[in-house]
Amino acid sequence: QVQLVESGGGLVQAGGSLRLSCAVSGGIFSSYAMGWFRQAPGKEREFVAAITWKGQSTYYADSVKGRFIISRDNGKNTVFLQMNSLKPEDTAAYDCAAQIVGFTAQELFNPHKYNYWGQGTQVTVSS
Repeated sequence: QVQLVESGGGLVQAGGSLRLSCAVSGGIFSSYAMGWFRQAPGKEREFVAAITWKGQSTYYADSVKGRFIISRDNGKNTVFLQMNSLKPEDTAAYDCAAQIVGFTAQELFNPHKYNYWGQGTQVTVSS
């Protein structure tokens, strides 16, 4: 079975940085587009960032653009989310997901198009 395991979450002060990792096993990682989503208690899940299956294109939510960087290492079957200049508003459970299709931005923005999900990692940014 395809499994996604996130790591790297934790508590950080505002203005600090964290790097989340998502390791994929049981599938052909290089054939998946990868995305990051986040959800805070009482709020809807929101798109954060996505990257196409060979890293040709990246996409970001306006709220994180210029601060977060998504990247992937297909040799290590891992996708990363480098989070810089963190704000308290970034506090949420972050989850990575894999999408088999992932050809268009519309597909990458849509959580219902993703086929596999990790279990999430908590990021808490203190003020």
